[in-house]
Amino acid sequence: MKISCGTWAFSFGPYADRPIGFEEVARRLAEAGYDGVDVCGFPPHVTLESYPTRESRREVKRLLDDLNLGVSGYSADHTSVNLAEPGNRQRYLDLFWRNVEMCADLGSPVVRVDTIAAPGSLGDDEYRDAFERVADVWREAAGFAAEAGVVMGWEFEPGFVFNKPSEVIALHDRVGHPNFKVIFDTSHAHLGAVVGARQHPPRETLSGGVNQLLKKLDARVGHVHLSDTDGTLYGDETSTHLPLGQGVIDFKSLAPQLRRLAGADWWCVDLCFCEGAWELVESSLAFVRSLSE
Repeated sequence: MKISCGTWAFSFGPYADRPIGFEEVARRLAEAGYDGVDVCGFPPHVTLESYPTRESRREVKRLLDDLNLGVSGYSADHTSVNLAEPGNRQRYLDLFWRNVEMCADLGSPVVRVDTIAAPGSLGDDEYRDAFERVADVWREAAGFAAEAGVVMGWEFEPGFVFNKPSEVIALHDRVGHPNFKVIFDTSHAHLGAVVGARQHPPRETLSGGVNQLLKKLDARVGHVHLSDTDGTLYGDETSTHLPLGQGVIDFKSLAPQLRRLAGADWWCVDLCFCEGAWELVESSLAFVRSLSE
């Protein structure tokens, strides 16, 4: 199993006011022994604005190649276009295609997406229409990504709508494209399957928790983020992430299921929102290596 680390951990949350640059992060992860990076597409890392040309992206690729780091995914910034609102189809597809081109230039196998709209932003009368709208646009987008050899990966989480276990399955099925996969983040899975955080009423959980949700998703999963949590929300928005092994996730029981996933070649360490993430680089890698054996 190849192990990467999400570079957003060093520019979000506690690091937002003092972000660490992408090159410094990449060198740190290479020295620690990671196989690759999951690239943050938000400032100040590898954005469409800061790396607008193929040549500029080749510089990033050369840096990673020199460090013997692969790319496991690209966390694209689509926040400027709310897909759940009507009338944004073409704007979203145009932006999405630019991010797919970024993936192709970086050699990223996955482009990350989310539903953008926050829980509570849609009334009961809008909810189903928005669900269908997102599915229809994502089906088209998945086809675009397939042409470039890039998998479209949806990361469900309490910070965005359609985060119930049944909604994750239903939306994946509604998109219905073989190039559309789910990104399984263990913390987000816990907040959805165990806590039922920020869900459109009625609340829904699973008796078997994270393990049951992973079993239900199975072949739908195309990428994995490993994070721990205490089951609370960070900033009342999304899952609190803790250092691996310091929360409630039962990684020992999850590991065999994760290893059997056919479509997930990488495990990405996700230290987003973790205090002292910079100092957790080596210990997190050791923890995940123990799970992958």
